[in-house]
Amino acid sequence: MAEELKLFRTWSSVFALRIVWALKIKGVEYETIFEDLSNKSPSLLQYNPVHKKVPVLVHNGKPIAESLVILEYIDETWRETPLLPEDPYERAMARFWAKFGDDKVLTSIVWGVFFKEGKEQEEAMLEAMEHLQFLEDELKGKRFFGGERIGFVDLALGWLANMISIFEEVAGLKMVDEDKFPLLAAWMQEFADSPIIKDNWPPRDKMIAKFQALRDAKLAAAASK
Repeated sequence: MAEELKLFRTWSSVFALRIVWALKIKGVEYETIFEDLSNKSPSLLQYNPVHKKVPVLVHNGKPIAESLVILEYIDETWRETPLLPEDPYERAMARFWAKFGDDKVLTSIVWGVFFKEGKEQEEAMLEAMEHLQFLEDELKGKRFFGGERIGFVDLALGWLANMISIFEEVAGLKMVDEDKFPLLAAWMQEFADSPIIKDNWPPRDKMIAKFQALRDAKLAAAASK
């Protein structure tokens, strides 16, 4: 019996992109179901009743939600081209940096810097710079966070390689300066240019339009309070 593998995603979700990249790296065939989050399908609500969001991976009828959880499931199910290191300590550290990326880096950049302005944005920028410095330090002596090839942490942080420049363009500021973060800037470029990664980025013009509209709406709402 053939395996059934479905990925529920949206065209723009950076969290779903992690799963796309992982499955492509593993060479695993899957079916894509694109969701409209303003009109969620009964299937999405059935498969992810807790969070009601993408991504969701459905493997032979069994759903797995939350992108970092899905990445680990993929790595444990399809052993070829491992994403996590074999050493238990290194595996733990990979999980740590992936979680740090979501809890600290993404939160400070998106909700702090990008959706703020003025003094609030300046304060958030200081926090975001501290978090980016930790990533810069972690890359010392490495080509990728995973070593010589793309691994778990690279996929978890991969959104930086695309979204930072979009946020910079929309908000009119600079976050990752090559002089201040040379290793991070070089990693972003090499990661973004890797064939499997590059071939699956969403259209840049559509992403800029989407995040310009989101930022305008957030700032307008904050100003009206």
